[in-house]
Amino acid sequence: MNGFRQLIGQAAGVSLLQQAIAKNRIAPAYLFAGPPGIGRALGAKCFTELLLSLGLSEEKQVKLKKRVWERNHPDLYWVEPTYLHQGQLLTAKQAQENGLKRKAPPQVRIEQIRDITQFLSRPPLEASRCVVVIEAAETMTEAAANGLLKTLEEPGKATLILIAPSVDSLLPTLVSRCQRIPFYRLCDRDVKTILGRLGYEEIIDHSDIIGLSQGSPGEAIAAWQQLQNIPFELRQKLKKMPETPLDALQLSKEVTTELDNDAQLWLINYLQYSYWQKSQDQLFLKKLEAAKKQLLSYVQPRLVWDCLLTDVT
Repeated sequence: MNGFRQLIGQAAGVSLLQQAIAKNRIAPAYLFAGPPGIGRALGAKCFTELLLSLGLSEEKQVKLKKRVWERNHPDLYWVEPTYLHQGQLLTAKQAQENGLKRKAPPQVRIEQIRDITQFLSRPPLEASRCVVVIEAAETMTEAAANGLLKTLEEPGKATLILIAPSVDSLLPTLVSRCQRIPFYRLCDRDVKTILGRLGYEEIIDHSDIIGLSQGSPGEAIAAWQQLQNIPFELRQKLKKMPETPLDALQLSKEVTTELDNDAQLWLINYLQYSYWQKSQDQLFLKKLEAAKKQLLSYVQPRLVWDCLLTDVT
């Protein structure tokens, strides 16, 4: 069974899922628990493909894969967190395409859980079972979590896969009804292998990005994209701290003019890692951490950077 050949570095979880299929002991619900960007969604796709292919001919199995990966199989229902905008539920990608900016993160909402219930109310159309995947299950509202609990108690001919960062991020009542499949951070070698396969060879030799990713290829890609969004000249100036108060104020102005709040928060994380590798200056790291807390508390960004950069000149 090689349905998981694309999933690197998750031998423990793959073994549990393969055994479940081989022994025909498929649980009603699974919790794919682990940090983001390490293959949880990929693992869910691979497992879904195997579940929906059970009992099908080889010819039908070949056609099945594309439909699963495009999420257009009639017996697959894939749920992502959403924003509520003018009565419509929009995923983060759809919100971005529509130019919507929200400070709060998207959530899995009670309306989506009701859609799951309706989806599972009819029998499978092509496969022997239905499959429901819920990404970022930790973002479920309380009403959504309670609604899902009823579905987990009587799933019928269905398998539900919840994707979350940890067991503690979900209600214990939900966790108790799921079989936990662990996903772990990867070693640097596996991270680089995955980045190469995905066409991100330029990241492999960037030690700051690899280190900042903490074993997550997805985080490495996100960090690289964030870094590329910072103008080149500003990046060069940030490689060393300003030497005079005037330089500090000018750099502060550039940072707050060129970058939004999310980018500024990421920049602080990047500076913390980068400067720790260079000098291990604990005092400077504490100042960066204080600046991060101030930005998260909605202190005026220009004031935060003015104080931070003039303080370290």
